[in-house]
Amino acid sequence: MVSPRVLRRVCLLAAAIAIASIAAANCGGGGGGGGGTGTSPGGTAMAAVLTYHNDIARTGQNLSETTLTPANVTASTFGKVGFFSVDGKVDAQPLFVGSLPIAGGTRNVLYVVTEHDSVFAFDADSGATLWQARTLNSGETPSDDLGCGQITQEIGITSTPVIDRSRGTHGTIYVVAMTKDASGAYHQRIHALDLATGAELLNGPTEVAATYPGTGASSMNGNVPFTPSLYAERAGLLLLGNVLYTAWTSHCDDGGYTGWIMGYGADTLQQTTVLNVTPNGLGGAIWMSGAGPASDGSSIYLLDANGTFDTTLTASGFPASNDFGNAFLKLGTAGGLSVADYFAMSNTVQESAGDIDLGSGGALVLPDLTDANGAVQHLALGAGKDDIIYVLSRDSMGKFNASGDSIYQEIPAQLIGGEFGMPAYFNGRVYFGSVGDHLKAFTVTSAKLSSTPTAQSAMTFAYPGTTPSISANGSANGIVWAAENGSVAALHAFDPISLAELYNSNQMGTRDQFGAGNKFITPMIANGKVYVGTTNGVAVFGLLKG
Repeated sequence: MVSPRVLRRVCLLAAAIAIASIAAANCGGGGGGGGGTGTSPGGTAMAAVLTYHNDIARTGQNLSETTLTPANVTASTFGKVGFFSVDGKVDAQPLFVGSLPIAGGTRNVLYVVTEHDSVFAFDADSGATLWQARTLNSGETPSDDLGCGQITQEIGITSTPVIDRSRGTHGTIYVVAMTKDASGAYHQRIHALDLATGAELLNGPTEVAATYPGTGASSMNGNVPFTPSLYAERAGLLLLGNVLYTAWTSHCDDGGYTGWIMGYGADTLQQTTVLNVTPNGLGGAIWMSGAGPASDGSSIYLLDANGTFDTTLTASGFPASNDFGNAFLKLGTAGGLSVADYFAMSNTVQESAGDIDLGSGGALVLPDLTDANGAVQHLALGAGKDDIIYVLSRDSMGKFNASGDSIYQEIPAQLIGGEFGMPAYFNGRVYFGSVGDHLKAFTVTSAKLSSTPTAQSAMTFAYPGTTPSISANGSANGIVWAAENGSVAALHAFDPISLAELYNSNQMGTRDQFGAGNKFITPMIANGKVYVGTTNGVAVFGLLKG
């Protein structure tokens, strides 16, 4: 394949930049650090935000924030300090690299991707554009949205990228872009771009293509094809070891789609593994409202959307036809992707038929916890559209039982609306923000979540609810950040114990407002600033001068 030419505008010309290796905690790439298997779910304190929700456990924590505290995040001392304009909607979470040699200096860099198929590198302090790359071939445009509201008005780069500081001369950012060519054909491509220049690396990009044995939707001659027009990459990317994992949702629920997860070599961009979780059925896409698949450093955890689930089981308790629609999945990665374990609700078929599936929520891997008997528990949790919090043992997920669920812990009736996002974890508490609900904290005691919230915000969050993020200096000075959607969106900051509000961006009239919100906004905190994606840029919040 001839590598497509990337159209690139470099706003600051760099002379020859000699780059030394920079020591940084790589919570999203390389060896898969920060997987949440130790006593600290996000790993050690981060020098950068390199992946969705800060770490591969998807805890949402930045535990190295030394500037922002509950004492100074108030309307008199904190507010909007900048706005970085871009060429389209920012649905993906921005990423951050500190002290990067770039453009003739050493800078803190913010990476932003847009639905207009652009990647921007900004000076995170001044807002200057360091480079911009377009991920389009000649004659191509971003994809259309087929007239539905899932991802609108155009579809370009939707999923949160991932950064690997260890690969390439300056480090690498991986992105997945959707385009449409002049003949009407759709393309999905994986790009690896140099952090300092935006140049294509690894002979990229790679065109996404796959087949999988099966007789399911769109199958031909015993194989299910991956048809680019039927899919979009919504879930955040996962870099685990030497493999970049992509997980695919439907393109406007149009046509006969199924559930795909694919792995690509992080140093080659060549496909290394493919799994279809509904190969003999229909549906079962992975979208999770933009949350990235989670990992404990070895296995991958995700919530699958409505689709075919085979209630006829094998002797080992797995669906006889390998169809896992509307299930909480544990994927093994050794020797290629496989379903290692799973949990499906006793009413999973009815839930799929009623479109009240798990697939709207993201999975969270908890740190190792000791129960009342002194045993160490390895847990993951998530919720979807049925308003139930499912807490699972990663060692024995629970599988399917038509007579009733058999899992580690199930908490019903505590979330008012469906979960269209994911929770966060900090300091023994799990925070949920479902649709139309208060932001709620559930306290973890003896490896169990409290059966009712131990704190909640005074305000509620309209559709799609909120996905909280955490800033703290270790276990001190914690703040829970949450974005509110709407025609006038808002950033909120809460005390992590009481969930009393510390600040919101509408307190001071128009001073801190940043326009309309997007459906799925995940605040990102780094180096004393909070970055919030909008319909036309990134709003930047920090301590006010003077």
